Amino acid sequence: MKNMKMLKLEPAFKDYLWGGTRLKTEYNKKSDLDIVAESWELSTHPAGQSVIRGGEYDGLTLTEYIEKAGRQVLGKNGEAFENFPVLIKFIDAKNPLSIQVHPSDEYALRVEHEYGKTEMWYILDCDEGASLYFGVNREISKEEFRAKIEDNTLLEVLNKVPVHKGDVFFIEAGTIHAIGAGIIICEIQQNSNTTYRVYDYGRRDKDGNLRELHVDKAIEVSKMTPSDTSAHTFAPEQLEAAVKTRLATCKYFTTDKFVVNGTQAFAIDDSSFRSFVIVDGEGTMESDGETLPVCKGDSVFVPAGNGTVTVTGDCTVILTTV
Repeated sequence: MKNMKMLKLEPAFKDYLWGGTRLKTEYNKKSDLDIVAESWELSTHPAGQSVIRGGEYDGLTLTEYIEKAGRQVLGKNGEAFENFPVLIKFIDAKNPLSIQVHPSDEYALRVEHEYGKTEMWYILDCDEGASLYFGVNREISKEEFRAKIEDNTLLEVLNKVPVHKGDVFFIEAGTIHAIGAGIIICEIQQNSNTTYRVYDYGRRDKDGNLRELHVDKAIEVSKMTPSDTSAHTFAPEQLEAAVKTRLATCKYFTTDKFVVNGTQAFAIDDSSFRSFVIVDGEGTMESDGETLPVCKGDSVFVPAGNGTVTVTGDCTVILTTV
């Protein structure tokens, strides 16, 4: 198989009402939208696809590229999934997100005809004193849970967690959660957009309508016991020119953070594609004589079996594989 190049991706943008402008001002995102709440950096989801910029596949969506190049670009582990397994996005929560929950695969496939959503949050930046909600703070019955939603006291039974730059949260399907105001996140998640909104602070959309809630479904899928909120990050490991920290691993994705200072080589075997997301700094990526300049906010897809990619510079990379 000929060596396929590194592919720079352009994201799909979402202007949800809680978003801000920091992805444009700090993460080099070019968009005509006034608000950029989310940028979908690695996505084959019909609701927003990444598009390839430059090279022989310029202008193709990630889905079109996979169809054209062949599923072997996903690697053996990636090919094992019926659909592309991962969705990676940046989230700028200027205001708090709704209290929400995602269903498991079993429930989502039966009810929504798409997979469920387990996800991981890496806190890129946050305001002083920012917090998020992660699970319930005590065991609660479904009846009490419903009553709390109906009388607007749900926040009293949620586990409120302060956040700091660099924190990691792994949120299994069924865990009730919400990102608070003043937080920027890199989210690695299952390739799904199924979200059940439980509580939304009485907000209205741009047409003045209350945003839809999905209370019955949410109550069906939510875990009513406190979640394990410890970060579970692994011990940092010193490599040749980078410090590697494993952030999370599950059957859908494995994600590591690399703080690169100098030139670090990455072996790209045929087990999985690699997603490189640059979350700080700048540098270059090189593979097979091809050099790609990268900076904060960039997303690069490297097909499985690509040999070696070297990253040179002073930058922080979120690397995701299957």
